[in-house]
Amino acid sequence: MISIDNLGKSFGDRVLFDGVSFKINSKERVGLVGRNGHGKSTLFRIIIGEEGYDEGAITMPKGYRIGHVEQHIQFTEDTVLAEGMKGLMPTEKGHHWKVEKILVGLGFTDGDMVRSPHDFSGGFQVRLNLAKVLVSEPDLLLLDEPTNYLDITSIRWIENFLLAWPHELMLITHDRGFMDKIVTHTVGIHRKKARKIPGNTEKYYEQIAQDEEIYEKTRLNDQRREKEIRLFISRFRAKARLANMVQSRIKTLAKMEKRDKLEAVRGLEFSFREKPFKAKQVLNAENLSFAWQTGRPLFSALSFSILAGERICVVGKNGKGKTTLLKVLAGTLDTLSGKITYNPQVETGVFEQTNIQSLVDSRTVEEEILNAQPDIDRQKARNICGAMMFEGDNALKKVGVLSGGEKSRVMLGKLLVTPVNLLMLDEPTNHLDMDACDALLAAIDAFDGAVIMVTHNEMFLHALADRLIVFDDQRAHMFDGGYQDFLEAGGWGDDTAITRRQDTPDTRIPAAPTPSKLTKKELRRLRSEIITEKSRVLKPVEDIIADAEQIIETNEALLEQLNQEMVDASQAGDGKRIGELSQKIRTCQEIIETRFIEMESADEKRQRLEKKFAKQLAALDG
Repeated sequence: MISIDNLGKSFGDRVLFDGVSFKINSKERVGLVGRNGHGKSTLFRIIIGEEGYDEGAITMPKGYRIGHVEQHIQFTEDTVLAEGMKGLMPTEKGHHWKVEKILVGLGFTDGDMVRSPHDFSGGFQVRLNLAKVLVSEPDLLLLDEPTNYLDITSIRWIENFLLAWPHELMLITHDRGFMDKIVTHTVGIHRKKARKIPGNTEKYYEQIAQDEEIYEKTRLNDQRREKEIRLFISRFRAKARLANMVQSRIKTLAKMEKRDKLEAVRGLEFSFREKPFKAKQVLNAENLSFAWQTGRPLFSALSFSILAGERICVVGKNGKGKTTLLKVLAGTLDTLSGKITYNPQVETGVFEQTNIQSLVDSRTVEEEILNAQPDIDRQKARNICGAMMFEGDNALKKVGVLSGGEKSRVMLGKLLVTPVNLLMLDEPTNHLDMDACDALLAAIDAFDGAVIMVTHNEMFLHALADRLIVFDDQRAHMFDGGYQDFLEAGGWGDDTAITRRQDTPDTRIPAAPTPSKLTKKELRRLRSEIITEKSRVLKPVEDIIADAEQIIETNEALLEQLNQEMVDASQAGDGKRIGELSQKIRTCQEIIETRFIEMESADEKRQRLEKKFAKQLAALDG
């Protein structure tokens, strides 16, 4: 157990947090959330003793061990396995199998165990440091963005590993889905304070929104009450008969707590600039192959087409060629063989991590945005700077002094001002906080153009992917279905199931044989079967949507009536009635919100099913 009491930390005149207090109890897995720059990583450094603090105290039992991943790479052993075994406790020094199990889970192969740690990329070296911490089994494990250097299979492995973690855990991650699956409690740094609640991030943000709504209502009530008291005092101050009442109100006024209006918390705002696209097909790739000069092909004979508005997600283990494929499609790398044909109307916008090297250190953030597009004026550039959290004078910062995360935001800003109808995004969520990831997800969802995205974020995959380009141990191939379909077909646990899904039709939707081999009568029969099955599958989903709409409509009418009654009760000063109405209004709002979520989920499912049936019918039409 560790206890943090009234912790305060400032950098010069800037207060990072003040009066932060919470405890991590035995076996709790705690998620730490808050916007970028609000002090999450600083709090971690304070806990492990790398950073000082201005006031407060941190207490823990004697001998309590805290483990964290060293960012500094300093290996002393000749092999990966030997280096990993340095993390073992003295009583487990010979337990190489324990280290091997964790290393394999993090993506190392059996052959990697005897290789030098210095042979690996920076990402795998960080994984090795992570393995050393995991095998040491500290009393408190601190993980700051552990998924940044992991591929999707390793993320899924460490997720299960942490669910079985026998001690305390504190986690920072931008991946909301990953955090919500693991944590038992959430601590948020918000407005320089910390709040701990049982449950995941959704419950935390609901609680914060409710608290701030109550605060604002109380502030407005106090403001109105103060105005009434001041009016009474000014009207009756000269009347001796009411002197006692006036004095009583003066004392009440002096005791009233002054509540300042809450400042709006600024977050990233994403809205991609779209260029119209009138055609059906964006690009066609035929028999693409690529290999580095010294290695085997990363992919070969890869063929696919992308239609207007489609979301194609590229998934697989690190080092298999996902980013390389994106660079090939973007034209920055040449294929070994094959052909890519773009529709002449296509205008592509690319976000790729190494692109930050294209930024000019001597330019300001504003100048980089202005140089991205000739039709952007200074006011529009400033607006984009503000959207990327470079407000006011921060827009005049030189690129050379920015952090890696800030430079990534500049690259996103440059992409936002460019009119495009095809987005190519390589791990766009790295260096964004959780709120910014949510905003990016909403912006991609609202974008009318096509999207090709490399990501390990399963929340993005579930929400966006129409189809997948999968890089597995055998090959790269197109999977014709969403991410949930992929998991149901065997997904990451069974590579043969992935291949089998391509050859075996979805039993829920009738397969459409090749039209050229069917008679007109057979085509009519198959079309009838597909339409009948479509009606059967969609009806319960549509019923859910209709029921939710009806309940929302009823409760919105009731909410309007309750709000009017609240106005009347406030004017009458009926405190009891105000309390009753507040509860009814809150209940009504919760019902509306719940039904909206239910309706949106059902509507996404309906769209996905309709798209599949449309493909089946289109296949029959040839």
